[in-house]
Amino acid sequence: MFKRLNLLKNYKSVGLRFNTTIAKPRFTPQELETARVLRLEKLGWLKHLPTKWIPYFELMRLEKPVGTWLLLIPCYWSITMASYSIAAPITTTLSTIGLFSIGALVMRGAGCTINDIWDRNLDNQVSRTMERPITSGRVTVPKAVAWLGVQCFAGLAVLLSLPFECFYLGALSLPFVFAYPLFKRFTYYPQAILSICFSWGCLLGFPAVGAPLNLFVAIPLFISNWIWCLTYDTIYAHQDKNYDIKAGIKSTALAWGNKTKPIMKGLTIAQAGLYGFAGFMNSMGPGFYIAGAYAITRLYKQILNVDLDNEKSCWSAFTSNIKTGFIFWYGIVFDYLMLLASQFM
Repeated sequence: MFKRLNLLKNYKSVGLRFNTTIAKPRFTPQELETARVLRLEKLGWLKHLPTKWIPYFELMRLEKPVGTWLLLIPCYWSITMASYSIAAPITTTLSTIGLFSIGALVMRGAGCTINDIWDRNLDNQVSRTMERPITSGRVTVPKAVAWLGVQCFAGLAVLLSLPFECFYLGALSLPFVFAYPLFKRFTYYPQAILSICFSWGCLLGFPAVGAPLNLFVAIPLFISNWIWCLTYDTIYAHQDKNYDIKAGIKSTALAWGNKTKPIMKGLTIAQAGLYGFAGFMNSMGPGFYIAGAYAITRLYKQILNVDLDNEKSCWSAFTSNIKTGFIFWYGIVFDYLMLLASQFM
């Protein structure tokens, strides 16, 4: 019995060390200093905050809002398409968009915090990520976990402000959010899990505005966005592929290699078909299809023009997806506003 207790004690001790230890980075002191300077240059408005706060907001990536927008955009699609389907008042649509915007900001931050906790011994092996707060030692793991708890409670408060259907539907996404960082260790398709997380808003928009969850609309919209996320995050992954090989990090960028562009072209065609089908099943108007066709054209040109061996080109292509996502949305908004206007004629 005492032997078992000692083994358990040792196991817990090892577990604690595993959960808080950060491996030594592979970079030289000069490279680390260069990374620190670059990080400070890119802080933007965070520079004006108290110094002690900055690392925690960096954990949320508040200085890099690209991910928040890409998480929000499919929510906007879903909310507006759902509002269109029941001719919901514009006040309902706008208030729901406001709640989702706050929720996406908080929960994207929570997702990034989870990612940094899991990846602290991988981030310091990659040039672009070696200055992240945990791996650089500016935030300890216990403090990061506490900050994660604060963000999750804030996200829960937003979720409880929505209809109850959103609560249990949103809760179903949490296993994917927590598990995503682990997948890059044993599969070349972690982007598939991330894309599930970033597409979940396609399901939530309908109950959020009081519309029935039409699976013939929500599911093709979900899969269409899943494909889109898989595509742009593969481009994003190409930035780090040389470091990822050395660090043992897996991604679709490495799995597809020189076949990345042909695969992404095929995926974009499938995305277009599924997006169009979702619109058809929701009886969308011409704005949906015109804007959708233009947005798909932009995505196809993006694939043609991006240099997957150039970090700046990959980053530029990745961030351009925000504008493309809004173009999709503008078509939905146009049809929705025309529907509301027709009620006064």
